[in-house]
Amino acid sequence: MKLAVVGGGSTYTPELIDGFARLRDTLPVSELVLIDPATERLELIGALARRILARQDHAGKVTTTTDLDAGVAGADAVLLQLRVGGQAARLQDETWPLECGCVGQETTGAGGLAKALRTVPVVLDIAERVRRASPDAWIIDFTNPVGIVTRALLRAGHRAVGLCNVAIGLQRKFAALLDLAPSDVHLDHVGLNHLTWELGVRRGGPDGEDLLPGLLAAHGEAVASDLRLPRAVLARLGVVPSYYLRYFYSHDEVVRELGTKPSRAAEVAAMERELLALYADPGLDEKPALLAKRGGAFYSEAAVDLAAALLGGGGTDVQVVNTYNNGTLPFLPDDAVVEVQARVRTADGSGPVPLPVPRLDPLFTGLISHVTAYEDLALDAALRGGRERVFKALLAHPLIGQYDLAEGLADRLLAHNKEHLPWA
Repeated sequence: MKLAVVGGGSTYTPELIDGFARLRDTLPVSELVLIDPATERLELIGALARRILARQDHAGKVTTTTDLDAGVAGADAVLLQLRVGGQAARLQDETWPLECGCVGQETTGAGGLAKALRTVPVVLDIAERVRRASPDAWIIDFTNPVGIVTRALLRAGHRAVGLCNVAIGLQRKFAALLDLAPSDVHLDHVGLNHLTWELGVRRGGPDGEDLLPGLLAAHGEAVASDLRLPRAVLARLGVVPSYYLRYFYSHDEVVRELGTKPSRAAEVAAMERELLALYADPGLDEKPALLAKRGGAFYSEAAVDLAAALLGGGGTDVQVVNTYNNGTLPFLPDDAVVEVQARVRTADGSGPVPLPVPRLDPLFTGLISHVTAYEDLALDAALRGGRERVFKALLAHPLIGQYDLAEGLADRLLAHNKEHLPWA
C-alpha cells in the first residue's frame, strides 16, 4: 500500500510516522512518500522517518520528493497537511483581527477566513493533480479550515474525507476519566468542524448506555478546566462543547487574553525551531516528547484508522469525519459538510455515510446554521475572489456581524494576504 503526505516537511510528520509504525497491522504501508517544496526540512524529516521505522522494525520504504505529480502517482491515499504561508501567515491571522476587537485565531473568525482564502485554491490544484495521477486515491484532508476545504474538494468531485483530532482527543480523555478502553467509548459528536458538541458519551457503541450525565457529575471540573469554560456552563448546557466553542461563548474574554500574551503562532514557531534541531540529531529514532506540545494529539491514530477503513484494511467501521450532510442535520443543505460519526467502511467503497443523530436543541442548531451560512460565503470568496465577497463572508460570521467591523477586517485581511491572493 502506498501513501503520500503532501506537507511531509511539517514538524507534525514524525507523529504520523510513529502511528504508521505502531499500527502496521491496521494499515500495512509498504511505501510512504513525503512531498514538500521545502527541501531542507523535507530531507531532515525524511531521515528521521526512516530511523523511526527502522527502530520499530517496519519494512516500509520512505521516499521524499518536491515533485507532487511523481509523489502521488500510484498512491492509494493522499494525506493533506499543508499550511499556505507557513507560520508567518498564521501569526498575521492571529494578530490583525485583534486590531478590530475580534478574536485572532487561525481557523475561527476573520483569521480563519484568511486561511481559507489562501488554502482552498492550492488544495484544489493539488487534488486535480492527484486525480490525474491516481484517480482512485482517497484524499484525507487534515488541512484547516477542514470543513471549508473538505466542502471545496467534495464539490469538485474528489474522493475526499475531512479529518480533525478534536473527537479522538475527547474520546481518549473521557476513556481515561471513566477507566475504559478508548474503543469502548462512543461519542454522540455533532456539528461542524471546530464547532461541535458531545451530546452523549456511550459505552460500547451508538446504542450503548449514555455515561455523559455521570461523567459530568463526577468529573465536570476536570472537563471544564480542559475546555477553559466554567463548570456551570457545562451543567447548564448538559453537553460537552469542543474547546473551540470558547471563542463563541467567551469571545470578549478571549480577546482580552490574546492582547496580553504572545500569540500561539509565535509559540509554535519557537517550538518548531527546537523540534527541527532535535530532528537533525542522527541518533534520534523516535518522536520527541516535545512534539506532544505542538498540537495535533492522536492525529496519527485517527489518520491510520481512517485510511485503513477507506482502503478496506483494518480500522474502525464507525469514525468521526467531515463529509456531506445528506440529510443528517435536516436544517442544513445536503451539500453542507458536517462533522459527525459516520460508517466509513461501506460495501461499495463509496465512502462515509453519517449515522443518524439525536434531535438538536435550537441553542445548537442556530449557531450551526449561522456558521454554515458563513462557510457558504467563505467558500464562494475563496473560489471567485473579490473584496465584496470577503466583506459579505465577514459580515455573516457570528463573531463579527457588524458592517464597520467587516469593512475594517476586509481591508486588513487583503493587505496582509496580497502575496497569496492574486486577485487582491
